[in-house]
Amino acid sequence: MSEFNESALVSLGELADESVEQIGPIDDFFYVDISSIDRESKKIIDAKPLTLSQAPSRAKQVLRTGDVLVSMTRPNLNAVALVPAQLDGAIGSTGFHALRSRWLHPEFLLCLVQSQRFVDGMSALVQGALYPAVRPKDIAAFTFTFETPAQQTRIVAKLEELLSDLDAGVAELKAAQKKLAQYRQSLLKAAVEGALTAEWRAKNPATETGAQLLARILTERRARWEAKQLAKFKEQGKAPSKDWQKKYPEPVQPDTTGLPELPQGWVWASGEQLCEFITKGTTPPKDLNSGGQKSIPFLRVTNLTDLGELDLADEVFVSVETHQGFLARSAVYPNDVLMNIVGPPLGQVAVVPTTFPEWNINQAIAIFRAVEGVLPWFICRYLLSPVAQRWLKARSKTTAGQTNLTLEVCRSLPFPLPPLDEQQAVLVSLETAMNSIVNQEQAIALALKQSTAQRQNILRAAFSGQLVPQDPNDEPASVLLARIRAERAQREADKKPRGRKPKEAT
Repeated sequence: MSEFNESALVSLGELADESVEQIGPIDDFFYVDISSIDRESKKIIDAKPLTLSQAPSRAKQVLRTGDVLVSMTRPNLNAVALVPAQLDGAIGSTGFHALRSRWLHPEFLLCLVQSQRFVDGMSALVQGALYPAVRPKDIAAFTFTFETPAQQTRIVAKLEELLSDLDAGVAELKAAQKKLAQYRQSLLKAAVEGALTAEWRAKNPATETGAQLLARILTERRARWEAKQLAKFKEQGKAPSKDWQKKYPEPVQPDTTGLPELPQGWVWASGEQLCEFITKGTTPPKDLNSGGQKSIPFLRVTNLTDLGELDLADEVFVSVETHQGFLARSAVYPNDVLMNIVGPPLGQVAVVPTTFPEWNINQAIAIFRAVEGVLPWFICRYLLSPVAQRWLKARSKTTAGQTNLTLEVCRSLPFPLPPLDEQQAVLVSLETAMNSIVNQEQAIALALKQSTAQRQNILRAAFSGQLVPQDPNDEPASVLLARIRAERAQREADKKPRGRKPKEAT
């Protein structure tokens, strides 16, 4: 059967026309909104138990078993689901268009609204930029080829057979994906606690321990501060003040309570001890950056990743004037380490690459500029490790759904410090293992993409008459559809008030 067999072409509104009560709850109830739907499985997984007094203004639709819910907001995300028996009588958000039909098998209808033709059709009709949505009449106007109930049952059975096999394969791929993510975390943990380089360490005795390296870093740090202070006195034409050296701001000491024991030759140090500075960026007002040629990349949280590299799919630039003026204090350079301090999620990290000589960042990102003797990529890998992530998140503050880290927390973060040669060995071992993980993840991502395409191929075949042969003993769909339309027309005619008879003359 052709997908557009004119004799059986019908709109959703014609067949999914059973009314859905809009009276809301009358007692405690389960509430289904868009966040209740898992877009991957197309199931309701988080219906919220609420009291009558907690009912949101959108809690209006009384749902019944077999209703198919279609989110009208962002239809490209395809948040659709079937109401199961255990949620019969639950209350649905008015953000859904609830489809209920005597003539369409619920599972058939659910698969129909997952088809790419439906998703594309609705996505083309969205209105509104901040809250893109379609209207119930847009969904009702979607046309498809009608099948008889018997043929729908056969199609659903075949779809369940094919899609269940596909889903099983996807589940295995996602399980492998999850294991790789766990393996990445275990690798990072082993790296920053010294286990990854235990064998290397046994064969390569350190010429300078981590403790000696830290002492040298702190001595050089103080020497730089003193040199700057003396330069200021000279510039001002003044002699150094009495006890001026006592004003040196000592970097915060690390609090190692509850932290793992480090290998021999390693030492704990604070972020402030290992960095020239740790500060955050700034966001310019829109009107400030409205003119001039924009050539300096401006990084936001969306550009940071959990892999240590920048994601520049969405690039923003600021002008040189803004970069050197209003944003001068938040300029960053190649090899600076960046971490977001506003989430969720917290702890996305990236090392600034050499693509541009100068960059800039917004106020939600912190800069860690490593001192000589500390490798930026070692800082990055530690920030991404479960050891650092747990420590940071335990000290984060959440307000109105936003999670924040202060610069003081970042500066006091304890870092493991191995000798410089071992830092390099850690990174070499990690890079080899991480490259292998990335290759496997890419292969899984490709397989998942192919599975998605295969799912759409199956759905396309189902709704174009190519998946299941017609049974010649069935009543033709076009004949049944004509009868359905005639019955509907009769019902509509019966609803119309009949004209009154003229009064007889007296």
